[in-house]
Amino acid sequence: MSKRTVRSVPLSLLAAVALIGGTSGASGALPSGALATGGRSSGTSSSGTSSSVPSDRRAHERTRAAMEALVRAGMPGVVGQARDGRDGHRVWDGAAGTADLGRPRAPRARDRFRIGSNTKTFVATVMLQLEAEHRIRLTDTVERRLPGVVRGHGNDGSAVTLRQLLDHTSGIFDYAADPALHKRLFERDFLHHRFDTYTPGQLVRTAVSHPPVFAPGRGWSYSNTNYVLAGMVIEKVTGHPYGREIRDRVLRPLGLRATSVPGRSAALPRPGGRGYIRFPDEPGTPFHDVTGINPTEAWAAGEMISTVGDLNTFYRALLRGRLLPARQLAEMLTTVDTGLRPAARYGLGISARKLSCGVTVWGHDGGIQGAVSTVSSVRDASHTAAFGGNALGVPFDTLALAEAEFCGTTR
Repeated sequence: MSKRTVRSVPLSLLAAVALIGGTSGASGALPSGALATGGRSSGTSSSGTSSSVPSDRRAHERTRAAMEALVRAGMPGVVGQARDGRDGHRVWDGAAGTADLGRPRAPRARDRFRIGSNTKTFVATVMLQLEAEHRIRLTDTVERRLPGVVRGHGNDGSAVTLRQLLDHTSGIFDYAADPALHKRLFERDFLHHRFDTYTPGQLVRTAVSHPPVFAPGRGWSYSNTNYVLAGMVIEKVTGHPYGREIRDRVLRPLGLRATSVPGRSAALPRPGGRGYIRFPDEPGTPFHDVTGINPTEAWAAGEMISTVGDLNTFYRALLRGRLLPARQLAEMLTTVDTGLRPAARYGLGISARKLSCGVTVWGHDGGIQGAVSTVSSVRDASHTAAFGGNALGVPFDTLALAEAEFCGTTR
């Protein structure tokens, strides 16, 4: 791309951190807190399934230390799971802090939590499946698939391709960065609006009330609007809710029983802990419990719920070609430079980062009120790791977790 304009991640907590390797407490909107939370750290050596083989506990000492550091920095609780070996049967489960500030207990690998922008990898997978079925092309324009939806204020859907939605090179404004909506979603006003329902059309109209960040294909800027539009394309092409397509094409075939697309449901399925938030003008104050929220604010950009185990299973299947033909998987893993530092590249719903030890990990980060998460995997999926934290507005250093798990180093 010539004359690239590169934008950093916008003030969107739906993204939390767009790519593996950021420090998330806030994505700029909610500054890092400094409350050190008590609680205990624990680690188990198996996933609780009869087919798992305990992983070497010593191999994960740095990972456990990185999780404990997040708790000292203010995160109430962190849960993680790593799988390694060709068959993935060597499993390590770790936890630090507490899953519930009111009734302290260690987080568990089977706890469900909101995965925020990790939803995008599922959505991109379905889009690429539709391409493999010749029902869409990545070169199709948004205007062709969603006539009249992206227009006005300099926006032109006939100039934006589906590929540019999926790799964030569309230039379309991130609706979550709209000042009025941002106040309702990520400041104290959220407590009065946490059960509000938003439609995809509303979110897109908010985005296109702003001019594009750059001309399509002339830069990179993380935008949740891109994936709301992708979800709308899935629904238009299939005639079904995008969540049903994810369920039928990904969740059921892989047996991901703990993963769901909640729609308007505000409840967090059990088992699970609590979810918290701290607002930018309240440093050092107690957390607000926001376990129950209406996730339509995120929709296809970040509404899903899962567990660390299901996320690892999804990545193993995805990167080993169980969900996509070779050509479509190659398309997903074709990346563009984001301009972010530390250096990261972004494909179609997935990112790549080279760690200090030379290992390249593929994955995504996510966040929504009450939860943050990150998933990483080597290319052949012989080593995967997923982590979740239960608060937004405090540090969640995803690069430190990846460096600890895949390199055995401490940031």
